[in-house]
Amino acid sequence: MLPERETYSVEVAGLRRDLPLFEVAPGLRIAVLNILGDTELVEACARALAQRLNGVDFDLIVTPEAKSIPLAHALSLITGKRYVVLRKTYKLYMGETIQAETLSITTGQPQTLYLDEKDRGLVQGRNVLLIDDVVSTGSTLEGMRKLMSLAGAEIAGEAAVFTEGDPQKWSHILALGHLPLFKDQ
Repeated sequence: MLPERETYSVEVAGLRRDLPLFEVAPGLRIAVLNILGDTELVEACARALAQRLNGVDFDLIVTPEAKSIPLAHALSLITGKRYVVLRKTYKLYMGETIQAETLSITTGQPQTLYLDEKDRGLVQGRNVLLIDDVVSTGSTLEGMRKLMSLAGAEIAGEAAVFTEGDPQKWSHILALGHLPLFKDQ
């Protein structure tokens, strides 16, 4: 039997979802958005983001592995732009990669993002859109920026379904909504 878990209700792209709250540090909980398998939400968010991105000149979508991959795919279909996934584990078939370290709020552990050898040529000299499901601490986004700089890409914009934490910190992110942090009193 699954535990009874407190949720936080959101409305995004015209849909309502109840996001489960998980403790990520002592006294700190976050509302977890998991779009994997939620085709209705992914497609609605991709359509809404495509509208918000109207006027942003980008050639390619770049996203980190894993939860935001379906969003990048759906946005790729809508915009006609290819997408590249930055991997979190190295595999031999990835060849000569470029890498940058990040720290994820959901794992609390350092992670490395890898740009696959086959994708290096796709991003070099291109205007890229960085996209993620949720921007919280900005660590993954910073890792993505570092990789794009090392690969010779220009960042045309940054987008997410939600930002989280201090909304002022993320005013430059094209997002569909904002999630609060839940701190014990």
